[in-house]
Amino acid sequence: MVKSGRAKRMEKHHKRNKGSGALNLVSLMDIFTILVFFLLVNSSDVQTLPNAKELQLPESIAEEKAKETVVIMIGETDLIVQGTPVAKIADIIATKGNDIPELREALLSQNDRVLRREAQDDIAGREVTIMGDKDIPYRLLKKVMATCTESDYGQISLAVLQKSSDELSDIQASR
Repeated sequence: MVKSGRAKRMEKHHKRNKGSGALNLVSLMDIFTILVFFLLVNSSDVQTLPNAKELQLPESIAEEKAKETVVIMIGETDLIVQGTPVAKIADIIATKGNDIPELREALLSQNDRVLRREAQDDIAGREVTIMGDKDIPYRLLKKVMATCTESDYGQISLAVLQKSSDELSDIQASR
């Protein structure tokens, strides 16, 4: 069978370009390296609190971000310190006085493990963050805060959700 000139040219062209389907990986590696460094540098600013789906945190206009501290979570049934259940809420409410012995023991045991070295000696520098549902009774919150103070924690923070700037402008406009 006789091939035309055009068919011969096409056959040569296909043979010549048959193996040239490779990617240039050097530029892809450069892009991924830059992306990794960017993520590493910018991820250090993020401070997270434990996620509790059953808690609805109150809203606030506070702009200060959360710090790495001892976290006390007031759930529906349990009082939790750093992820470990410490006491039952019903038992805490039933007791008289503002002291919760189980919480005090758990906080004192956290002094060595979680707190920074400077805060271990300085009582005013010890921090604790309380996460609680916005509908918890005030007397329960008062007992937890009093126990934190008795356990030598000088700074008590309440975890809240930050209101958006749109909500802030609506509130200011309504005043």
